[in-house]
Amino acid sequence: MGRGKVELKRIENKINRQVTFAKRRNGLLKKAYELSVLCDAEIALLIFSNRGKLYEFCSSPSGMAKMVDKYRKHSYATMDPNQSAKDLQEKYQDYLKLKSRVEILQHSQRHLLGEELAEMGVNELEQLERQVDASLREIRSKKARSMLDQLSDLKTKEEMLLETNRDLRRKLEESDAVLTQTLWGSSAAEHSSQQQGMSSYQSNPPTQEAGFFKPLQGNVALQMSSHYNPAMTNASNSATTSQNVNGFFPGWMV
Repeated sequence: MGRGKVELKRIENKINRQVTFAKRRNGLLKKAYELSVLCDAEIALLIFSNRGKLYEFCSSPSGMAKMVDKYRKHSYATMDPNQSAKDLQEKYQDYLKLKSRVEILQHSQRHLLGEELAEMGVNELEQLERQVDASLREIRSKKARSMLDQLSDLKTKEEMLLETNRDLRRKLEESDAVLTQTLWGSSAAEHSSQQQGMSSYQSNPPTQEAGFFKPLQGNVALQMSSHYNPAMTNASNSATTSQNVNGFFPGWMV
């Protein structure tokens, strides 16, 4: 069965208190000795009873006095030996003032956050309200200035983008003008070559081959009247009528 948890408080029974002191003192001295042996540590232990009796343990062979001197040198090495007690007292007073100031600021901060307002009076609440209003005005003014600065930066960027856009548009128009001029030049050259071809054709027409077209010789009316035959004329008229009905034309009309 394990031991129960011991409540840490002063033992009222005198005998029990002395017995507990003796047991725990011996146990503490034993633990200090074991620690010095196992870990090769220098340990100095001082115990005073309620009657003022001293119990000590020192693992160093030089003795307790050397250990205490070593402790003092180590603890007060950072302190200036020429520093007077008055300077120490002044620094301590400064420390107390700073500590009090920090507490006041923390208290005021809690009030600004809306905490611990129950203990404040009407005048304190009005002062807190004025302080909050002043803080809000300052915050809004800072916000407005920040927004104006951002707006100015955006306007500057907009002007830069518009200028870049104008430059690109101008370059595009110049490239379009050069391309149009090139196309017009090629079209003019092609038209000029065509005009030259037509002029050469008109000045030197092609020769007509024999048998393709031959103009009539002499008086056409006399030739037609000299060879007039009524039978052939009727037959020719009937053929012409039939060809006209069928949608064809006689050969002499072509």
